[in-house]
Amino acid sequence: MSAQLHHGNHGLGNSAANAQVIEQIAAMLKQHMGLDVAAVGSSLIERGVRERMSQLAQNDIYGYLHTLQSGVGELQELIELVVVPETWFFRDREAILAVARLAREKIVRSPTANVRILSLPCSTGEEPYSIAMALLDVGVPAGQFRVDGIDICKRSLSIAQRSIYGRNSFRGKQLEYRERHFSVYDTTASALSEEVRRQVGFRHGNMLAGDFLVNEAPYDFIFCRNVLIYFDRDVQAQAVKVLERLLGQDGCIFVGPAEAGIMLRPHIESIGIPLTFGFRRKAVTVPKAEVMPALPSLAKPIAPAWMPTSAPVRERSKTAAPLPVARPAIEKIVMPAQDDLLTRARTCADRGELAEAEALCAQHLRAAGPNAGAYYLQGLINDARQDTATALQLYRKAIYLQPDHRDALLHLSGLLAAQGDVAGAQRLQQRAERAQLKQGNEEQPHV
Repeated sequence: MSAQLHHGNHGLGNSAANAQVIEQIAAMLKQHMGLDVAAVGSSLIERGVRERMSQLAQNDIYGYLHTLQSGVGELQELIELVVVPETWFFRDREAILAVARLAREKIVRSPTANVRILSLPCSTGEEPYSIAMALLDVGVPAGQFRVDGIDICKRSLSIAQRSIYGRNSFRGKQLEYRERHFSVYDTTASALSEEVRRQVGFRHGNMLAGDFLVNEAPYDFIFCRNVLIYFDRDVQAQAVKVLERLLGQDGCIFVGPAEAGIMLRPHIESIGIPLTFGFRRKAVTVPKAEVMPALPSLAKPIAPAWMPTSAPVRERSKTAAPLPVARPAIEKIVMPAQDDLLTRARTCADRGELAEAEALCAQHLRAAGPNAGAYYLQGLINDARQDTATALQLYRKAIYLQPDHRDALLHLSGLLAAQGDVAGAQRLQQRAERAQLKQGNEEQPHV
């Protein structure tokens, strides 16, 4: 998510009557927007109510409750005070770069495809605009992708549509995108380019409303970060159902680090890209040949074209020639105990425990020696810390040990593109595509 809830320190008194009114108002907010007061504290509601009463020149909290109950207009005004934007460009850099890479791969596979992306809630626009910039920077044609930004706060949407941002929206060290996509508006603000603005559309919406995007086409990628944590368990389950309904069959949902446990369900799995906190539906498992019923009309069962690649060779026809086995990736040739260290490191990285993940990577390297997988994961960790120089070195180490390490090639390409080295980035992308084709050819004999 690109917003946070505003915590206030001002109450309305300690009387039991006032407390009961605050509870009623909290119940209204929860019913409308899912906000769980237990997760944020009653001072959040109290401060918003206090400010609205001051703006309306009301001294009686019961009078304000009556105003609130009279229509949705005042409830929306209170929501505007409860939710305060807290976001910046490329805040969730790993997830954004992963979407850019995955979107480009989809276009490469299907040149006429269109990529649909949802940012929910989009706050003041930094997240959806960052996604659009990332896709344009990796070469996804402008005519083949669209980003929809939806938020419950109308004031935030107004700022997003204006697309003029101050210094607080540009944080961290990796700001090369600012030179490519922004122009100077005045001494304190920058204006986003029309090229990026055209890729993003904004609208008001409430994901808990019964008619939310009911007629909308499925999305390939959905960003819903750091909002589920403000819901109780029942509302979280309701929100996840909404996200699944909006997600395309092969799509991905990206949530915040603290929300990964909410997404893990029997039919949902991690996409396996560290630090992205991305999830997708599990593929439907096809029964193996040995448990499939025999076909009485055939003398010998014929393996269908959709047989899983993991099907044992012994199940194939005895007259078929021996099939070659794909060469495993270099980083997987490690001892079980050492491999367990790297697995634990990836798990820690996915949870945002970067220091622990880095320590496990170092322990793995001491035990197993130079290893592309460990160097790649260390690169991701430093990438997340916005230590570009170190990340560049580690990605290059991984590629030196394994020249066809596709993920390292693509991440290094993204860093070079961010630094303005477009030619170098394109060369690495081409190498990554060749690596993907090579891996596909090696796996082909198993089909």
